[in-house]
Parts: sequence; C-alpha cells; structure tokens
Amino acid sequence: MAGKSGAERRAAASGPELAGAPMAGVAQQLDRLVHERLRLGILSALSVNESLTFTELKKLLDTTDGNLSVHARKLEEAGYVACAKGFKGRVPRTDYRLTAAGRRALDRYLDHMESLIQAMRDR
Repeated sequence: MAGKSGAERRAAASGPELAGAPMAGVAQQLDRLVHERLRLGILSALSVNESLTFTELKKLLDTTDGNLSVHARKLEEAGYVACAKGFKGRVPRTDYRLTAAGRRALDRYLDHMESLIQAMRDR
C-alpha cells in the first residue's frame, strides 16, 4: 500500500466504497422503518392519495389484514401515518393519511436511494 494516504488505506481495509462512503455504512443509513417492502408501499400509496381506507390499502398492496395492520401500526407509532377510526353507517372504517413527518421520511429515503443508484451508474 505504498503511496496511499492513511484515509485511502483505511477505506481499502474497510471494504468496497460507494461515492466515497463505505458500502456497509451507506446501507446502514437507510431508514429501516421505510425500507421494508410493505411499509414503503403504504407510504408511497399515501403520498399520492389524501387518504386511503384500510380496505383500499389492503387491496392495493395485495396483502392480508394482519400483515397490513402490523405494518401500518409501526408507521403510526413512528408518526409517519395518522389513523382515524370511525363508522360509515354501521360499518367500521379505518382511514390512513401520510403525516408531514412521513412525507419527510419518504422523501429522505427516496433521495438516498436515488443517490445510491446514481453513484452506481457513475462507476
């Protein structure tokens, strides 16, 4: 490793890099809450709709009641989606909408993914 700076030697020792950052570090920077497929689907669907019902999300994402319920609750606990429960006539209805925090989280995630894609294309 003659002729390499200390930073270059450390980078080589830590593994492959992506746009100057170690790849392992880049992957760890992803928001794991958003990165999961169904949660990303929920956030994406809500980003282009003012609100969606539980039934609409379930149909759109082709998932089960239990799966959607668990992932929607995680997003709600994080403050990324808001949930309003009520009735339409005598039928229970759950409506979801994207919060400002959820929009920011999705935008950060998409920006991060775009930068990863661009860095790979620039190689």
